[in-house]
Amino acid sequence: MSIKPAQSQYLRISDQLAEDIAHGRLAPGERLATERDMAEHFGCTRVTLRQALQRLEAQGTLYRGHRRGWFVAPTPIRYDPTRITGFMEYVSAQGREPRTECLLAEQRPAGAWLAQRMGIGAQDLVFYLQRRRWVDARPVLLETNVLNPSWCPGLLEHRLDGSLTALLREHYGQQQARSQINLKPCLLDEGQSAELEIASGSSGLYLERVCFAQDGSIVEFDREFWRPDAVEVTLSIDR
Repeated sequence: MSIKPAQSQYLRISDQLAEDIAHGRLAPGERLATERDMAEHFGCTRVTLRQALQRLEAQGTLYRGHRRGWFVAPTPIRYDPTRITGFMEYVSAQGREPRTECLLAEQRPAGAWLAQRMGIGAQDLVFYLQRRRWVDARPVLLETNVLNPSWCPGLLEHRLDGSLTALLREHYGQQQARSQINLKPCLLDEGQSAELEIASGSSGLYLERVCFAQDGSIVEFDREFWRPDAVEVTLSIDR
């Protein structure tokens, strides 16, 4: 099967950029030249250039900043969602700088959608948290945590801009017995894209986690929206 000239050109451009990144000529976090300047440099149309850039974006090599151009993606964080380790701990363990920003913390009725997932009544009260997670001054994750108040009474009286896992373990003596995880690709909506500082409609990674206590009751329900270039999912299986 022959490759069309335009297709061959965008592949050559993406390969050249990938080589520049691999050899350190373009550093992690570095902003690329404007699309206009790059198109002139490579002698191609902006349509062809965007094909090359989008190919590297799909591979997690580049990312688009929200109205700020194209950047070389930093090394992704290795993430094992099956392990009971908080974001602050596993990011720090990889030599990176984590930060948590609490956007919303309230007690409210679960509502029908959450009630179905947590096995409770729609009018039952839950602790509802929305947080944004950062790595090395870059937002990488939007997270919603919904907790059963009976598991952690008075939770909202604590600071929630740190490790929730550590708070539950150290203050309440609580640790989930097991979890059920659903992981799939997604498209980030306009609000999520703005919070993560990437172009609207960008692809993302969606994780949904149901956490169980020792008695089998559901005590926490989490939703995570990751920017795809920021994370590498790695599972450890003990046999």
